[in-house]
Amino acid sequence: MLAIKDLRAYYGQIQALHGLEFSLNEGSVTTLLGANGAGKTTTLRAICNMIRSTGNIEFEGKPLTGMSTENVVRLGIAHVPQGRGTFTNMTVEENLQLGAISRGDTKNIPDDIERMYAHFPVLKQRHAQQAGTLSGGEQQMLAVARALMLRPRLMLLDEPSFGLAPLVVRDLFGILSKINREDKVTILVVEQNAQLALELAEKAYVIETGRIVMSGSAKEIANNEDI
Repeated sequence: MLAIKDLRAYYGQIQALHGLEFSLNEGSVTTLLGANGAGKTTTLRAICNMIRSTGNIEFEGKPLTGMSTENVVRLGIAHVPQGRGTFTNMTVEENLQLGAISRGDTKNIPDDIERMYAHFPVLKQRHAQQAGTLSGGEQQMLAVARALMLRPRLMLLDEPSFGLAPLVVRDLFGILSKINREDKVTILVVEQNAQLALELAEKAYVIETGRIVMSGSAKEIANNEDI
């Protein structure tokens, strides 16, 4: 589904990625692991063309290079950034509606919202509440739900466990597994919580200072003492 070759990314004159190569199979869950500053977030931004990059990125055989971020989204790629990124002054339901509008198609929005409430029952209870008043876990669930309103084929998740209580993280990852299994959404998750990410994923890549230094099945990587 996604093929990346010789990906190099830059912040001004500083090079952050140095020739990354990896791929995602349709319907899979893949994790990109690494310490702070390794280049995980930069990789997701490069896929969405949010930063300057070179190399080849193909989604279902179509090159993404030079495409606007908006058009990348409309191809079916949803990005859930670190820090949730919900619109705090808008209600839960308004955030979900905005997610649907971003896909450029306003058909069946009420049905899609009800589907999100089935995945995240707590959001239904909070539907008229401002997003900024939700707990951290609820905000993260809203960010994921809003991304799903795009009806994505591929979802990019940046540190979904960041700042959340362990029980909330377990619930969230359980929902992500269900979404992958039932809605057939391919997932690329960036995480520092290696143990949890490897439980969710089938395949893993390890990034260090902008380079892939290890790859394999999630089980192989989990059993590697270096990790």
